Amino acid sequence: MRSFDPTPLYRATIGFDRVADLLDRVMSNDIAQPTYPPYNIEKTGETAYRISIAVAGFSADELNVEVKENALHVSARKATDDEEGRTFLHRGIATRAFERRFHLADHVRVVGATHADGMLHIDLAREIPEALKPRRIEIAKTGAIPSSVDAQAA
Repeated sequence: MRSFDPTPLYRATIGFDRVADLLDRVMSNDIAQPTYPPYNIEKTGETAYRISIAVAGFSADELNVEVKENALHVSARKATDDEEGRTFLHRGIATRAFERRFHLADHVRVVGATHADGMLHIDLAREIPEALKPRRIEIAKTGAIPSSVDAQAA
């Protein structure tokens, strides 16, 4: 069994509480992760992602997708029990209720969701704010005064 103690991170860093909490959560949840329903996470572009969840037997009205505090919550619950009076000889298609949670990084937002052919597709995009994007700084030539400094002197 693996264990990770984030206490040294709290003593030596400031503002990294979320990283330590994330590491702690990942290490503790690694053992008991549910496997239903199956899903894929794929990178569809430079800053685009897609989560595909197999939701056979559920209609779009029975599915719920919401984002709360950098976490994507996907849940499903059958509206009515339409199986009364039916006898199954084999039941391989599970339509039990579920709840899946995906933690999203900063600046990742849900673009949209579609439901088709028993699959729920959730599209995500990473949008980096202008303030965090790299920017080029112009280098002034020797002896030249930048225009902003020249305007202040006048």
